[in-house]
Amino acid sequence: MRKTMQTFHELLTEGTQLLVSAGIEEARLDAWLLLEYTADIGRAWYYAHPETEAGEKTALKYLELCKQRAEHIPLQHLTHQACFMGYDFYVDERVLVPRQDTEVLAEEALDRLKEIPNPKILDMCTGSGCLLLSILMERSDAFGTGVDISEDALKVAGQNRKNLNLEERAVLVQSDTFSGDYFQKNSGNTSLEYDMLISNPPYIPTADIQQLMDEVRFHDPVLALDGREDGLYFYRRITEQAGSYLKPGGWLMYEIGCEQGADVSAIMRQNGFVDVAVKKDLAGLDRVVIGKKQMQEEQHV
Repeated sequence: MRKTMQTFHELLTEGTQLLVSAGIEEARLDAWLLLEYTADIGRAWYYAHPETEAGEKTALKYLELCKQRAEHIPLQHLTHQACFMGYDFYVDERVLVPRQDTEVLAEEALDRLKEIPNPKILDMCTGSGCLLLSILMERSDAFGTGVDISEDALKVAGQNRKNLNLEERAVLVQSDTFSGDYFQKNSGNTSLEYDMLISNPPYIPTADIQQLMDEVRFHDPVLALDGREDGLYFYRRITEQAGSYLKPGGWLMYEIGCEQGADVSAIMRQNGFVDVAVKKDLAGLDRVVIGKKQMQEEQHV
């Protein structure tokens, strides 16, 4: 029978061993983060009191979470916490876990919004809402629309919108890209002309999904991963219609897979976008493609 009155040090050691044995890549860090979450303690307190008894309830909950993490359930799905652009977001199995790579897109978007007062932003395939909502947090004069086909994802985005007190500046819309009633009813309405369209769409080729790490392959929603046969389906679909919803000079910005820069750039140019550029992430890999809708005077040259 397990000794229930374990110290925090003993508990952390057991949790770490569980995750190491399961082949979890960052076993020690994840074991600590689960303890921090379960016991609501910080590192400073832990190092000052490692031999304090954790208590049976805390120990049982912690070890159960470690067992789930050992099954490659993402850490963020267990804690329901993810940090993006310095803000805390709620996440679960209904949405992709926000990734640091996507912050490149958010930063590039903010850079291009600097000179635009009261910008309006359209976020296609919004998921948890982390991209749109973090930009709105950085720009208190901005307004945005987050779109997703998944009703479940929009529920998560709605919770994050509420947590960040952005309910008056962010609208959430269920739509399969531009096919939903929101776009059909408002088509041609100048109030739907956005300064920027941003998107982190599904971009994994269908055949490649089975090669992804277990945390992604088994626990992220396939709907948010599958970019169809060549991974470019949603770039084509969104880009073909993006110009109808952007102001002249408005920006179209995508996160991409690291080998998709040339293809997505070509899709943008084929649809009349100019000043197309590819931006790299911190690892030096292609991560973002940017294009601009032509100004009206440029269109008539």
